[in-house]
Amino acid sequence: MDKKRYLEIGQIVSTHGLKGDVRVDPWCDGPEFLCAFRTLYKKDGTPIKIKRAFVQKNVAVMKLEGVDSIEQADLLRKTVLYMDRNDVTLDEGVFFVQDILGCEVHDADTDVKYGKVTDILKTGANDVYQVTDDSGKNVLIPVIDDVVKETDIDKGIIKITPIKGLFDDED
Repeated sequence: MDKKRYLEIGQIVSTHGLKGDVRVDPWCDGPEFLCAFRTLYKKDGTPIKIKRAFVQKNVAVMKLEGVDSIEQADLLRKTVLYMDRNDVTLDEGVFFVQDILGCEVHDADTDVKYGKVTDILKTGANDVYQVTDDSGKNVLIPVIDDVVKETDIDKGIIKITPIKGLFDDED
């Protein structure tokens, strides 16, 4: 499975102060993760250097290089920011949402294909994969060790052991 190099990480939603700072809504684990970057990118791959960043409530406030007025900052409103996956080292067993979406979900024992991951829901306790089969039916799979047995991003396959009642045709 081809992995995108640049992943959406947030969007500039407004200005902050008068000197060109911007407020960024994080589309990632949170504003703290967003603030760790020194370079982000526009959709076309143009780098955006970050002079400083800090968390304020649930957003990241950033001072971008070359943006020195509220007017310049206002022109960036609604700009989607991207990160380079090569700038991040993920812990074992942690994956980018972008890499999970589209993965085929198979039974760990029988290799029966249940469908593809079409959405990831954040529930607080654990994530939940929405898996859509070929007929368009959705099933929700809890992302817990008892169910998700193996995730192979390179092959685009997630192997699960379904819990009783997850699929209608089970005893």
